[in-house]
Amino acid sequence: MPSLIDRILEGREIRQRSPWPRAEVGAHLWRFVANELAQGRLGLLGLWGEPSMVHMAIMDGDTAEIAIVSLDCPDRVYPSVGVHHPPALRLERTARDLFGLVAEGLPDTRPWLDHDNWDVRFPLGERIDALPTSSPYRFLPVEGDSVHQIAVGPVHAGIIEPGHFRFTASGETVVRLEQRLGYVHKGIEGLMTGATLERAVELAGRVSGDSTVAYAYAFSKAAEAALGLVAPDRAVWLRALLAELERLANHLGDIGAICNDASFALMHAHTSVLRETVLRAANTAFGHRLMRDVIVPGGVARDINDSGREAIHAALDNIRLRFPALVELYDNTASLQDRTVDTGVLKPALARQYAAGGYIGRASGRSFDARRTLACPPYDDLRFDVPVLTEGDVSARVWIRVREVEQSLSLIDQILDRLPEGALRAQVRPRKEAREGMVQEGMAITEGFRGDVLVWLRLRDDRIERCHLRDPSWFQWPLLEAAIEGNIVADFPLCNKSFNCSYSGVDL
Repeated sequence: MPSLIDRILEGREIRQRSPWPRAEVGAHLWRFVANELAQGRLGLLGLWGEPSMVHMAIMDGDTAEIAIVSLDCPDRVYPSVGVHHPPALRLERTARDLFGLVAEGLPDTRPWLDHDNWDVRFPLGERIDALPTSSPYRFLPVEGDSVHQIAVGPVHAGIIEPGHFRFTASGETVVRLEQRLGYVHKGIEGLMTGATLERAVELAGRVSGDSTVAYAYAFSKAAEAALGLVAPDRAVWLRALLAELERLANHLGDIGAICNDASFALMHAHTSVLRETVLRAANTAFGHRLMRDVIVPGGVARDINDSGREAIHAALDNIRLRFPALVELYDNTASLQDRTVDTGVLKPALARQYAAGGYIGRASGRSFDARRTLACPPYDDLRFDVPVLTEGDVSARVWIRVREVEQSLSLIDQILDRLPEGALRAQVRPRKEAREGMVQEGMAITEGFRGDVLVWLRLRDDRIERCHLRDPSWFQWPLLEAAIEGNIVADFPLCNKSFNCSYSGVDL
């Protein structure tokens, strides 16, 4: 029996098979896919635009099949997906800001990335010169007795990226939270256009600084899919090592930071020391604390030597010695549990609707993990569990991180023990059948510490013609708005940190 994806693509010309198909569809089938998303039979992986075309990446949750459907819209108007499936709303608003594509029927037409400070409109589409204005952004109204608004940000205390949070509260209880992001828009997708692969992978690694490995990993795999290139075995295993080190460092930092926002600074101090040992080991092993610019199309740019192995083993030994006592401390501190248990609950139904990845989804019953669900080397040959809880509160998001720390420790050991010998990088060259002007497309999904990172790109004459990078935070930020409702204002920092969405990752 054909799958839902098969039925959608049946009889259509496939533009891309690297590694998942892309087909151009008509408006009727585009609406059908939107309805299947709304019914929960498909999950939305991404939606992005071009000057006269819009693309949507979808996944069948039952079979984990993935496809891209594309709709040609020469008049720059297309049927809205967000009117049926709310996770698409911000993506459609972004497509309008960047390309001038209008989602017909979109219930929220406010700009998202465009803060009315640019000297052009639709910078990646039909550019229109426009003078910046100071027109106010209209937040959604809330009516009711004794409600008041609290404006927070975009500038925050401490070292944190800018974002504005508009609370409507009744007394201390949050009635509505509305976010406004885009303050660190840096034109990544515009800078990608025309870039060489070498320059583009550097840009990808700078989308969100704490996920530089995940983005370089996804970009490199997408480029390799487009070029028909296979990375050497040693490079494949080293990439997984880099990804697990990045996951380990970030989870350790997050666990402590969440406890710190619950006024338990002792955990923060200890986990920060453990995180530092990982970063120092990464610097010794790969020449950079965040392992930036190590993963490249075709493989990796740096190898690991004996001193690097020793540094990583020493860091792991230190974590194994000290981390269990910290977990016990977390579990046995009543004042801490009082702050985290039953706070900021994300319902499993919402996690499924938004295809929430990472610790946010897995703490609310969604088991998707690209390492397991879309298993590819070397993860298909490694032993690890994907922890899943259903409580959906701050505490559950802490416990998922705790269990993933334990799994990453095991994975790093397995990788170092089984690391194959061989070359580090395959030579990047066009496909044999490539000719001048030939188009080559590829897509990849990797599991970053926050969740699944998606990269889709098109190459023409060895340069990037179009590249879209989708952070897991696109589908996680709206869920924070839902999770904070009914909580007190003072618990927002705790809920926010337990989500730890990326500002920079969605401010492309």
